[in-house]
Amino acid sequence: MTRPIAFRMMLKPGMAEEYRRRHDAIWPELVEALRAAGIYDYSIFLDEETNALFAVLRLHADDSRDTLPGQPVMQRWWDHMADLMEVRPDNRPVEAPLTPMFYLA
Repeated sequence: MTRPIAFRMMLKPGMAEEYRRRHDAIWPELVEALRAAGIYDYSIFLDEETNALFAVLRLHADDSRDTLPGQPVMQRWWDHMADLMEVRPDNRPVEAPLTPMFYLA
């Protein structure tokens, strides 16, 4: 069984095009780490009025997503993206979990 996870992040004003450009050139080793952690479907949407980013990802039941923050490639990606987003002191994006309200399969 798979499970979806959704969360919100905040993009700094004027950074949408650069955010898209960097994700269009996502590092293959990061993609490999995400997939190895059990993430098989990952989308990020932008609300252009508020600069809020809404992320939805799907995880395999035996995921190891919680190991990603300790991986050097993830930490380098956070450093690479920190100038574009609201981040914590370690450059991890500030994430706010979203509560599921409706699902139609």
